[in-house]
Amino acid sequence: MSMGVFKAYDVRATYPDPLNEDKAWRIGWATATFLMAEASEAGMEGDAARTLAIGHDMRRSSPALVRALKDGIAAAGGDVIDVGLVDTPCVGFAINHLGCCGGIQTTASHNPARYNGFKISRAKARPVGQLTGLLEIESLAQDVDREGAACVGGRATNQDLWDAYRSHVFTYLDPALKTGDATLTVAIDASNGMAGTMVPKIFSDVPGLNIVELYFDNDSGEFVHDPNPLVAANLADLQQLVIESGADVGICFDGDADRCMIVDEQGVIIGCDLITAWLAQRFLAREPGGSIVYDLRSSHALAEMVREAGGTPVEGRVGHVFMKQMMAEHDAAFGGELSGHFYFRDNAYADSGAMAMAAIASALATDGRPLSEIIAPARRYAQSGEINFEVDDKDAAMARLVAAYPDATVTRLDGVTVDMGRWWCNVRPSNTEPLLRLNLEAADVASVEACVQEVSAHLGTRVDH
Repeated sequence: MSMGVFKAYDVRATYPDPLNEDKAWRIGWATATFLMAEASEAGMEGDAARTLAIGHDMRRSSPALVRALKDGIAAAGGDVIDVGLVDTPCVGFAINHLGCCGGIQTTASHNPARYNGFKISRAKARPVGQLTGLLEIESLAQDVDREGAACVGGRATNQDLWDAYRSHVFTYLDPALKTGDATLTVAIDASNGMAGTMVPKIFSDVPGLNIVELYFDNDSGEFVHDPNPLVAANLADLQQLVIESGADVGICFDGDADRCMIVDEQGVIIGCDLITAWLAQRFLAREPGGSIVYDLRSSHALAEMVREAGGTPVEGRVGHVFMKQMMAEHDAAFGGELSGHFYFRDNAYADSGAMAMAAIASALATDGRPLSEIIAPARRYAQSGEINFEVDDKDAAMARLVAAYPDATVTRLDGVTVDMGRWWCNVRPSNTEPLLRLNLEAADVASVEACVQEVSAHLGTRVDH
């Protein structure tokens, strides 16, 4: 029987039902058991082979869950280095910086305050998902006998890594901003989440950055708006702040600050595929011919601009587990997802909201033009945005779509991508719901609307929310 809290890429559920301290203990025990066995098989020795880095977000339930989690790890014989109240990418940094066999961040990312969960990583901060160990951890967690567990009693210590983490993030911050030779005003919506801690710790005294704060208070563990910047309505206050403050750019982080969305100086939201296309130019200028990874929902403008800059575009499946894998396989300098994850080679190919902020600020400050002007060349096509359809048989619906366009080029990297030349679309099944997710691109808005209407006939009932 499932514990009811394990998802495709992490552990996430409402607290205290079904996620509670007992399950946190079990997950701690199971994760330590799994990671220590894996480390032993990989030849890791000494303290590193049994040490996990642990962090947590600002949710009210996080302290209690962390205590139970640490007790479970200790019972399995694992040692813990607790890095405290941090953004999720800081735990990935800690795993590498401290040489741990893995780590766990207690967070529910962009979910409402009543949720919590665990993001688990193995050595080198590689994510653990269903296909890479999460199913095994779930099995261990539900089968362990708490009363009969060995209770070996591993050690737990606390460590503040903010100075080291700041130095790591600053590898992507232009020297001109560090000295104040270039200046930039950045409006930031921290979504009452971990960016409210991370941004002051890392960027507050950078001479070239003038930061205008919005929703930085995270002491209450509550949110003024859902900490999900992918929902346009959640960006409304930031858009207004950018215009009122005369900021050069606005950045909205999600709850655990591993993702962010961008608005230009006019308050216009910029798709993360276009941000990736823009930033790729900077990476490729330093590394001609390098690889840039992007998710397959991205505008064709991205791949076109990467090729134009002499780079190699690498299309990947949606999801941070797959993106990190593609980044490593191609030794890519940089990558981006529509969801707001940005990936960096020098961050063990992992995503980082803090590094994304540093890279965006650096590219904008040293360019000198308004962001709207910089991004304009990437706005080559019109996009539908993601549209959901409710359908009982997802495979049959995708098969109907493919059959309806016999002249199309069809690929099946993630769901189905149907390319008719003048327009294309990707349709992916949801992992957890009876939904298909459509993204469509064409030459102009009228064409997008017409093609969406045409394609919708094959996909089920449209869900607008």
